Parts: sequence; C-alpha cells; structure tokens
Amino acid sequence: MQDILVLYYSQYGATRALAQQIARGVESVEGCRARLRTVPKVSTVCEAVAPDIPDSGAPYVERADLEACIGLALGSPTRFGNMAASLKYFLDGTSGEWLRGALAGKPACVFTSSASMHGGQESTLLSMVLPLMHHGMLWVGLPYTHAELNQTLRGGTPYGASHVAGIKNDATLTEEEKILALAQGKRLAGIALKLADR
Repeated sequence: MQDILVLYYSQYGATRALAQQIARGVESVEGCRARLRTVPKVSTVCEAVAPDIPDSGAPYVERADLEACIGLALGSPTRFGNMAASLKYFLDGTSGEWLRGALAGKPACVFTSSASMHGGQESTLLSMVLPLMHHGMLWVGLPYTHAELNQTLRGGTPYGASHVAGIKNDATLTEEEKILALAQGKRLAGIALKLADR
C-alpha cells in the first residue's frame, strides 16, 4: 500500500469534512491509502505548547509523513484570501525537506473552505500551491471533465475542491462538493501511483 498524505488545518470542521471526502477518494484507488494528518493551532502566547496528541480528529503531522507519502493533498480554511497561519507555520518549517528534495516530483492538490461564496477560495488555493511548487511538487487540479464544476452553486473550482460553510459554519457539504472532493482524491492517488511506478 502506498500512502497519500491528506494534511489539513480545520478550526470548525468544514475543512476536515472535505479532507475526509478526499481521503475516501484516495482509498477508492487500489493500492493507495490516505494518511489523515493535521497541524496544531498557532498560539499568540509565545510560551504555549500544543499537546503531543490532539484531543480529537487526526494526529499531528510529522516530517516523516512528508517523506513517506507518494502524494499530498493540502487543505486549509480561507483566511482573508490566504491559508490559515497554522498551516503556513508548518510549511515554513519544511526547509530541511526542501534542501533534500524530499517532495520533488510528487503530485499534490489543494482544497479549502470559506464562510462566504466570494470569500477568497481561489486565492487561498493558489497561495497553498506556491510553497508546493518551491518543493518541486506537481500540481493536480480538477478538470472540467467533472460536470459538477459547471453545476455547483457553492464550492468547487478547477484549482481544487472547496466548500462554502456559511457565516455560522452550519452548511454541510453539498452533493457537488462531495463528488468533487472524492474525484480530487481519486485523481491524486491515480497520478501518484503512476509516478511512483516509474
């Protein structure tokens, strides 16, 4: 079995829901399994230390997860058109992996959630791709061969799966959002397997 790392940060659960759908898509591909991981919240108090194990949900990511995966799905809520600080903080600490080329040539996709329809989803997805490109990763988007990209009235972009969670974070994933997240996971896993066999 080959691992696809599904790494995300989710404060209220919307991005986690997308991550779980992407993981289902990954695991629909024979020979692949999803490794769900998260990052701790960044504290404004310099002395604060996150617990070694989160209270619930996926375990915290370790550097070894990056080395071991054959592909990466990276997810974050939208924060003013950018990725959340917690995910950015983790990525900023991956210079060792960058120097070794640990992620070079591996495929990656990105996903996000936002409170509002025009809350900066596409710019967030693009901001998450930048560090992945510096690592030499290969960006895997969602092609318009998925009819749901034209049918969705909420989330879903060619840059990556997305979800509109609502101002109160009470909107569940729509059918189109679920289908696109599943498709993204499946596409990433399929491409990762082909590249790993070379």
